[in-house]
Amino acid sequence: MIPRYARPEMVAIWSPETKFRIWYEIEAHACDAQADLGVIPRENAEAVWKAKDVEFDVARIDEIEAVTKHDVIAFLTHLAEHVGSEEARFVHQGMTSSDVLDTCLNVQLVRAADILLADLDKVLAALKKRAYEHKDTVRVGRSHGIHAEPTTMGLTFARFYAEMDRNKARLLAARDEVATGAISGAVGTFANIDPAVEAHVCDKMGLRPEPISTQVIPRDRHAMFFAVLGVIASSIENVAIEIRHMQRTEVLEGAEFFSMGQKGSSAMPHKKNPVLTENLTGLARLVRMTVIPAMENVALWHERDISHSSVERGIGPDATVTLDFALNRLAGVVEKMLIFPDNMLDNMNKFPGLVMSQRVLLALTQAGVSREDAYAMVQRNALKVWEERVDFREQLLADTDVVAALGVDGINEKFDMGYHTKHVDTIFARVFGE
Repeated sequence: MIPRYARPEMVAIWSPETKFRIWYEIEAHACDAQADLGVIPRENAEAVWKAKDVEFDVARIDEIEAVTKHDVIAFLTHLAEHVGSEEARFVHQGMTSSDVLDTCLNVQLVRAADILLADLDKVLAALKKRAYEHKDTVRVGRSHGIHAEPTTMGLTFARFYAEMDRNKARLLAARDEVATGAISGAVGTFANIDPAVEAHVCDKMGLRPEPISTQVIPRDRHAMFFAVLGVIASSIENVAIEIRHMQRTEVLEGAEFFSMGQKGSSAMPHKKNPVLTENLTGLARLVRMTVIPAMENVALWHERDISHSSVERGIGPDATVTLDFALNRLAGVVEKMLIFPDNMLDNMNKFPGLVMSQRVLLALTQAGVSREDAYAMVQRNALKVWEERVDFREQLLADTDVVAALGVDGINEKFDMGYHTKHVDTIFARVFGE
């Protein structure tokens, strides 16, 4: 990803220096295991560790690869330059390139997942704080973009919290899904390497052995991982869209923080645009863009081909770096977000009392009116509120059929706002625990 949307910690996971360091550790641990089995001399295995403090020369590896046209061979050649050709002659014994490449990729994805999990914790903390802060801040709920019934701003934040909490569980499962390694040799049969080597390397690298690999680790694991990243990106957009809607001039129930000296438009000095959440919508598209290629990587020819390789070189860093940036941006937006409770009430009262229509409808049916007749009685009064901006309660009080069924006190009682918020504590307990 471009530096504008990248954070250093995640970028470092995908740097050539990190990749070659992981490759080195895989090879060195494999040598140790081979020595334990008596396959190679112990002194050769120990010699490989002479390079443990070496900073591998990326330019030199690239120079060798320009000749060999093979990245792993180029690295092994460079490693031998540090260790000594005689001492390094047993490095990569019985292994194939994918043993190194696939195990390394999964190490990187696990490390990336750990950063993303920490990012999700930041988002969850911000959402929880704002949810409790505005637990009882009443706003109108909307369906199809139209006023529906009262809810609270706290419930809005709590809903997003629950969604992100599910995403955390999904990411934990995805992390586990890709936390496998394979040191199984050509076509995955262990013909030239003992399974004990794989077990040792995986243990040292924080992975578990892949139960059955071909020459590559099965890509359904990676498809699931990137699919989860796509779902998380969609949830980010879900929050972002809500904030963008709230910041519209006609709504203005919430807004991104606008810092001192910030400018909203080069042409119109009055503008305060929701640029951060619009950016999050765009970044979510980029992350989701990686999901289909990851799924298409599942189907490979026989025991392997490299059609997946070029894809993963792009989507691995792109998806994780972008999502890392987006989650941190979202946490900051939520933490600093401005909330306007008075505007929420003003919006609800644009059509006075109209949001209580269902309660009146239900009361009429409970009073013995058929549902069809009750609906017609409520709707004829509700439509006048839409068309003439009159008060819904006053219309009902002037409707002799409604008064006959409910009485004046019965009508007035149906306009208690607390009726709609009486179970907020129950919902909060479900979301956040007792």
